[in-house]
Amino acid sequence: MRSPSVARSFPASPALSSGPTAPHPWWLRPVPAFAILLAAALILRCRDFGNPVIHVDEQYYLLVADRMLHGAWPYLDVWDRKPVGLFALYALMRLLPGEGLVAYQLVATLFAAATAWLVMRGGLRLGGSPRAGLAVGLAYLIWLSLFSGGGGQSPVFYNLFMAAAALLMLRLPERAARGERRAILWSGAAACFLAGLAIQTKYTPVVEGAVFGLAHCRYARRAGVSWPALVAAALGWIVLALLPTLAVIAVYASRGPAVFEAFWFANFASVALRHGYPASRIAGRLAGSWSQLSPFVLCAVVALRARPWRAEMVLAFAWLAAALIAYAMIGAFFDHYALPLMLPLMMIAAPALDRRRWAAALLLAIGAVLFVVRVLLVPTDAAGAREVAHVVAVNSGGECPYVFAGDSITYFLSGTCLPTARAFPSTLAYANEAGASGVDDVAEVRRILGRRPPVIVTLDPPFADWNPATHALVEAAIARDYRLVLRTRRDEGHSLVYLRRDRPLVH
Repeated sequence: MRSPSVARSFPASPALSSGPTAPHPWWLRPVPAFAILLAAALILRCRDFGNPVIHVDEQYYLLVADRMLHGAWPYLDVWDRKPVGLFALYALMRLLPGEGLVAYQLVATLFAAATAWLVMRGGLRLGGSPRAGLAVGLAYLIWLSLFSGGGGQSPVFYNLFMAAAALLMLRLPERAARGERRAILWSGAAACFLAGLAIQTKYTPVVEGAVFGLAHCRYARRAGVSWPALVAAALGWIVLALLPTLAVIAVYASRGPAVFEAFWFANFASVALRHGYPASRIAGRLAGSWSQLSPFVLCAVVALRARPWRAEMVLAFAWLAAALIAYAMIGAFFDHYALPLMLPLMMIAAPALDRRRWAAALLLAIGAVLFVVRVLLVPTDAAGAREVAHVVAVNSGGECPYVFAGDSITYFLSGTCLPTARAFPSTLAYANEAGASGVDDVAEVRRILGRRPPVIVTLDPPFADWNPATHALVEAAIARDYRLVLRTRRDEGHSLVYLRRDRPLVH
């Protein structure tokens, strides 16, 4: 039986109380609100449906997934550091009808809308009104595109799992107050398994997953779960969180020590071999990301100053702290690394927006201006990327072209073979990856060039600092044996396509 002291420790939240409340418009109810968020997601993202170069990362995920469906093994035939779960998700989407690009982009849109709906529910759980909840849900969709999440970046998918797990965590004070021990134990199992799915999409959510598990342990004890039962449950939760990754490890281990070693190196050892970026570049990335997140940081400060603190809000800030640790773990601070931070920040923002009637409208107005300036007014490079792929396709003649720098989607769109397992261009082309992929960069590029690829694709200027040794090899080969046949705009520079001099240009 629930003790009076437990009941007093967790007073009912005003937002969750069963007392009479003022009616809200029909469009703020859960189902219509989801329909609004889905429509908003489609409107915000439709401009890039079919765009093959939304971001260099998701191009490669689709390429790896496509090759997996033709028998390739990640880390052996196509190399990267991301977990297999992400490539498996892309492989499932590749099975949908069509070329593959629109399919993954539509599925990503569904994930984004569902996550925005959970952000809205989290805002309500923290005490925000339905209007404020809908506002932060819409803000999530807008800010996704501001942080390179307008396509299929990995957080676009795993944020759904983490938002669902977080909502389970935010229900803990209410469940503990009611003494719902069994419900808390099942909630812990579900939250940890959801975190496990996220971990197989990218490894950094392990930090947030640990906080979800610890929160369930704390509230299970407050609800009266005995220590032996809690220890058993916690061990079970850990197994559930690790289960997807353990399954992948078992598959690779079953293929022999050499295959398992390749898996282990790519997933866990190689990241420590990467070189850091210049401090000025890191500072610029941090300034850009946090200036755009500043409205939500301000809302978080408002929430911190509010008294008394609700138990749900304490949990939300613990989650935010974990997300900040995960954000800092790799240290590169690309803009899309901030996408997981948006979940706790925007949920926390919902009650703060209710303090001023105009705050939600102002937030969305800021987002709309940023979206127009940073997304709509920036031309896409889709047409140029497809032109590059066409030239590569018709001039390769069954041989393997070499995309030294640029877009890995060129291999996918052209239907050509890969000259190397290190097909993600930055792996061999850029300084921060030198010596970090498990092969001798110079020897690998020399091997590729020794096979005299019919076409070489590169950039002017590069997306990052060149690896001087490999870049010198490619430049020498181009000067000796290749001629420029296509120059098209790419980002702030150009994609350059070079054809071997002994081959006639096919249009």
